[in-house]
Amino acid sequence: MQTKHFDITTFALVALALLWTPPGGAAKHPESYYQAQWCNARNGKIELAMPDGTRADCVTPTHAIEVDFGRKWAEAIGQSLSYALQTGKRPGIVLILEKPKHHKYWLRLHRVISGAHLRIDVWCIGAGCPQ
Repeated sequence: MQTKHFDITTFALVALALLWTPPGGAAKHPESYYQAQWCNARNGKIELAMPDGTRADCVTPTHAIEVDFGRKWAEAIGQSLSYALQTGKRPGIVLILEKPKHHKYWLRLHRVISGAHLRIDVWCIGAGCPQ
């Protein structure tokens, strides 16, 4: 009897994993696609190892960049500041906005950067970017 229970439980977990869609729906492209596109166009180094063991998404001659999807705008602030401290470069964020409805994340990011007087440079990539 325990074998049947285990099989049913396993089946249920696998079915849920296959049917589950992440919040906000699936991305059109993975983060690495945007990261490579943006960083390569600026002669940056992708996934550069930091002294603390983390990896900066892109490091250019002037900036240490975090590339992330719009919904992770707040995390991007902390990561960009951490990379900047470790490299001595300016912090930067490339925010991925795949859909026009994602523009709200751009506004949130700018509100916090401006309100906290942070010196973080930001760029946008995707169909949801401001015109």
